[in-house]
Amino acid sequence: MTRILVAIPAGILFLSFSMPTAGQSLVEDPSPPVAKHLPQGQPPSPAQSSVIVVRPDLSDEQLADLYMARKEYREASVIFKRLADQNPQNPVYLNKLGISLHQQTALGPALKYYERAIKADPSYADAQNNIGTIWYQRKKYGKAIKAYQKAIAIRSDMPVLYSNLGYAYFGDKKYEQAITFFRQALTMDPHLFDHGNSRNGSVLQDRTVGDRGRFYFLLAKSFAESGNVERCLIYLRKAKDDGYKDLAAVKTDPSFAAVVKDPAIQEVLAPKPEDSVQP
Repeated sequence: MTRILVAIPAGILFLSFSMPTAGQSLVEDPSPPVAKHLPQGQPPSPAQSSVIVVRPDLSDEQLADLYMARKEYREASVIFKRLADQNPQNPVYLNKLGISLHQQTALGPALKYYERAIKADPSYADAQNNIGTIWYQRKKYGKAIKAYQKAIAIRSDMPVLYSNLGYAYFGDKKYEQAITFFRQALTMDPHLFDHGNSRNGSVLQDRTVGDRGRFYFLLAKSFAESGNVERCLIYLRKAKDDGYKDLAAVKTDPSFAAVVKDPAIQEVLAPKPEDSVQP
């Protein structure tokens, strides 16, 4: 949503963030590390001169968000824990604390805070998605599927939820269901599998899959059904490069009917020439 954004091509559960508005979620920003605020009139030491000085009006939540952006998850979790303790019914603080712990692979505590966020606000789809990513990471695909279904019932307009649900079905080897939800996600965001970004506050699921060739083939099939030859071609090539054995199915599968005669598709389907015998 790996946005743990969510932990299926090469390594994917994951968080992506942008600068939040009040009450939203985390940030991803390549700016330098945060330094402690210096009292007015005190000149910075040479060791401090190359770092950013935190503005005195920066809130604790904004400071924690900046730590998250710099991948300083332990420091962020300390601040979010204090905010959550001070505001035990604030679902955003609870969810952010869960994410900061999730990023430290503390899955049990992260799950606890996601569940508390949902209890505080049953309409909080991001926290429900994040619960799904915990179960997915633990390979409890049935529980992950149920969590994502609940999230979609809350918010049906988030592509990352359909993508994560597709991955969970794929992990459970339910490939037809997987392709249904990949197709839905791609309909909503055709570039979802390229930029890999999730919503603020939503973890993008781990996209590392055991059968990458099949995964790429299913993505190619989704794009073929929508008539997108260019992107179908990209994923067919990836499937071939990963050694997918059933590329010939493209010629008979009705899903590829609109693209199978394209010369570029035919080129991918052609068998690789035998390596020349060296003298």
